[in-house]
Amino acid sequence: MAGTLRAPLLLLAILAVALAVNPAAGASPEKPPRLVGGPMDASVEEESVRRALDFAVSEYNKASNDLYHSRTLQVVRARRKIVAGVNYFLDVELGRTTCTKIQPNLDNCPFHDQPHLKRGLCDWT
Repeated sequence: MAGTLRAPLLLLAILAVALAVNPAAGASPEKPPRLVGGPMDASVEEESVRRALDFAVSEYNKASNDLYHSRTLQVVRARRKIVAGVNYFLDVELGRTTCTKIQPNLDNCPFHDQPHLKRGLCDWT
């Protein structure tokens, strides 16, 4: 009797090891497997993502030679990767405002109406 149970138990053990070594083997085709340590989607509503976005836009404005302030029109995609800390990957559509960088209250500046002055796409990692 012990010999008849040994083969199914051995097959079950091999399947468990195969899934542990290659988790994608048990993944469904409509949802790709998550990579350990890989980027994952993040919500822009999260405080940490908002802070990263604000920092990135602020640094963009500091580094830009443009006289006009830019601010976020739309976040196309936000992802994060857990490492020793957290890395953020932000795909952001920026809008160029009508306010110069030296004006106060830049958060409420209206965007330019002219299409060639209006938008830009940034990919920050």
